[in-house]
Amino acid sequence: MSLKARISEDMKTAMKARETDRLAAIRLLMAAIKQKEVDERVELDDAGITAVVDKMLKQRRDSITQYEAAQRQDLADKEKAEMAVLTAYLPQQLTAEEIDVMIDGAIAASGAAGMQDMGKVMALLKPHMAGRADMGAVSARIKAKLAG
Repeated sequence: MSLKARISEDMKTAMKARETDRLAAIRLLMAAIKQKEVDERVELDDAGITAVVDKMLKQRRDSITQYEAAQRQDLADKEKAEMAVLTAYLPQQLTAEEIDVMIDGAIAASGAAGMQDMGKVMALLKPHMAGRADMGAVSARIKAKLAG
């Protein structure tokens, strides 16, 4: 079953079970997918849908930071609940050890010698890690390895 079909089925299930918060998060996801398809005039595959989910999760993390800084825990909790629903549609996340192994391999493959080669390393890693790791955290790890 494709990811899009799974999301549609989950939306129907949430409707039948009257899970309003879960249903709202899934509808937001479906709207974002549809918007991307209309904008680019393509039918998104699983990788494209994963990219949309990843973008939505990043937006939620940013919102949570802003809400907590503004002392609006109620809104931060709502965003966290949406994140929990959205996370279910991502592929299995990489462990810290797996990320380190992949970074070491990419550094060796690209012949990176310092910070100026950061882009080469990221270019090698991004296709393999998209949706499976927080690329901001991966970037920080690469910087630490290249600087040290």
